[in-house]
Amino acid sequence: MKTVNFATIYVLWLREMKKFVRSKSRIVGSLVTPLLFLTFFSFGFGSLPIPGASNGVNYMQFLIPGIIGMGLLFSSTFAGLTVLLDRQFGFLKEIMVAPVSRVSIVLGRTAGAITTGLIQALLILAISLIFQLRIAGLLELLLAIVFMILTATAFIGIGLIFASKMKDPQGFNLIVNFLIFPLFFLSGALFPLQNLPGPVQAISYADPLTYGVDGMRGALIGFSFFPLWIDFAVLLGISSLMIFLGTYFFEKSESI
Repeated sequence: MKTVNFATIYVLWLREMKKFVRSKSRIVGSLVTPLLFLTFFSFGFGSLPIPGASNGVNYMQFLIPGIIGMGLLFSSTFAGLTVLLDRQFGFLKEIMVAPVSRVSIVLGRTAGAITTGLIQALLILAISLIFQLRIAGLLELLLAIVFMILTATAFIGIGLIFASKMKDPQGFNLIVNFLIFPLFFLSGALFPLQNLPGPVQAISYADPLTYGVDGMRGALIGFSFFPLWIDFAVLLGISSLMIFLGTYFFEKSESI
């Protein structure tokens, strides 16, 4: 019977935290692209109204949750790269032969990746206060954090699935880059979903980021395409499925 070892989860989480804190370039790099998006879009589109937004939401306020979603998409999906690097340098083999379940290993890695992704998202959110974002209250902020965690979890699972089936970090980068850009542009992060053609809009419904961005948008600015309970339910289901599949494929993968 597989058991969850909380000490293993904590150790792997702590390892990810130490790696993240010590990598100043990683922290800065995760903020540069969102900051550039916010800065340049604010010049040209900042004051444009959003169709269907009755509470005076402008484009910059609409864009900010999408940029936070972009940060979560990139950081969470590429968390799978650490599995390949650990395999390459032998660390994965060491923890695989340890007398702990692979479920504990996956949960430890997932907890670390969620925490680092959440830290980056909150840093982007803090920077966004410069760009006209006004959070209604603590409850809305906490609800947005819930959507951030679920979004990160879904894409960590996806990254883990790819990492478990591959051995080449360069190949992983190519495939993930090919995947994440369509996911980003189809999510409604940059423009309202109702502006998309019908067939493209239907495809966007299969994108986990669609519900993450829409949920954060509803929590932070009070404007969303779907009701928040639908965003939450769908994203919870997708994130649970992706972590289950990520764990399954990781258990079946080789450590070397």
